Amino acid sequence: MKPIHVLSIPLLAAAMTAAAEQVKPVQPGGKLAKPAAIQLVQVADGLVEPVHVDSPKDGTNRIFVCERPGVVRLIKDGKLQKKPFLDIQQTVVSSFLEQGLYDIAFHPKFKENGLFYVHYSDMWFNGDGFIVEYKVKKNNPDQADPESARVVMQLERPYCNHNGGELCFGPDGYLYIGSGDGGWEGDVLNAGQDLSTTLGKVLRIDVNTRTTEKGYGIPKDNPFVTPLQQMTLFGISEETFSKIAPKAKPEIWSYGIRNPWTMCFDSKTGDFYVFDIGQNHWEEINFEPAGCKGGLNYGWKFMCGSHPFPQILKKNADGTETAVNPDKWSPVGQMPIAEYSHVDQGICVVGVGVYRGKDYPSLDGICFVSDWGSGRIWGMARDDKGAWQMQELLDLADGIKPTGGGEGEDGALYLCHGTAGYGGKVDPYQEARGAVWKIVPADKVPEGAVTAPVQGK
Repeated sequence: MKPIHVLSIPLLAAAMTAAAEQVKPVQPGGKLAKPAAIQLVQVADGLVEPVHVDSPKDGTNRIFVCERPGVVRLIKDGKLQKKPFLDIQQTVVSSFLEQGLYDIAFHPKFKENGLFYVHYSDMWFNGDGFIVEYKVKKNNPDQADPESARVVMQLERPYCNHNGGELCFGPDGYLYIGSGDGGWEGDVLNAGQDLSTTLGKVLRIDVNTRTTEKGYGIPKDNPFVTPLQQMTLFGISEETFSKIAPKAKPEIWSYGIRNPWTMCFDSKTGDFYVFDIGQNHWEEINFEPAGCKGGLNYGWKFMCGSHPFPQILKKNADGTETAVNPDKWSPVGQMPIAEYSHVDQGICVVGVGVYRGKDYPSLDGICFVSDWGSGRIWGMARDDKGAWQMQELLDLADGIKPTGGGEGEDGALYLCHGTAGYGGKVDPYQEARGAVWKIVPADKVPEGAVTAPVQGK
């Protein structure tokens, strides 16, 4: 009898979920089960490329806004404060649009410990992603203590794009991190399917464990934790053998992801959404139901949305192009729940969040999705039959470019917009200022409020 040979890590990773149940993703054009007309109400303007919003949920109803050059601004009692909460511009590189301060996330026990975390591209380490823990000042909760900085994690960034960036704490108390495929285009590093790198992944770590040399702990139930063990050639099932990945990074939660700029948890159900920015043709939204054990393969770079990568195009007689699948092609990994085309819908998916506030019952349970290029905003939810629906709710006017969002303490959802151009050297302070907007039902706009301009109006 011949011994069994181990597949290479990329092939093993692809094989592990190739037979996952396939459900065709929904596209825009659906209809939500209940009407949900919305409008955006301006909360603050004059911001320098705001990209994400978060709240510590400590009873203060404060909103914290990340400005891409490396500043965290505070909105308190409905007013943007002049003095920054945190200013780390001296260590943040933001000369290229996809670099900068990505996100802020507050510890689940922030009210007791005052801890929060930021993710940014570090100037002194050639743009590597740094996740750093800070603490608020004891005598001023509106100011971070710069001396309290503790580096939790450093992530390799071989190129200046596809950095991911989102930080969010799950209902399990662990920190989830969006990590892009490393940049350039087309996943030239084959990172998405390679379990030996943290690139092209969602990571999951324990920030409460500080005894390891890494500055964080590995949850014991992470899907690719491989304990030390003796080698056994025979007597185990093929299924068991296929799950052995000794070179896999134990931080990995899921993989096959291109550029997870935004992610969010449903604060009521614990469901997890990953909004993955696509290549040249498709954007996708991935979904993990509460209780998921991780280890899902979302297909990149074999897949982009539910389509093969690279996309093969056939020239038509009228000059248009039609996508065709190669012979004998079959999907790899887990299908997204939704996708949309670059042809007429947008070019860069930006998730906002799932509404679970008490003020607007008509919005309850809707996952709001926007696009940086087109300015469209969609609502996503399951219908009465359990099928996903994706309905366009707003088409913002030119100049309003969604860059990120987040959830307030009361469950309100906020969307940021910035106006920076893409590519080359960009000086954020020379660009038009951005703003933060609140999503409200169209019939609940306060009198005198500034609302976002929409197409055709």
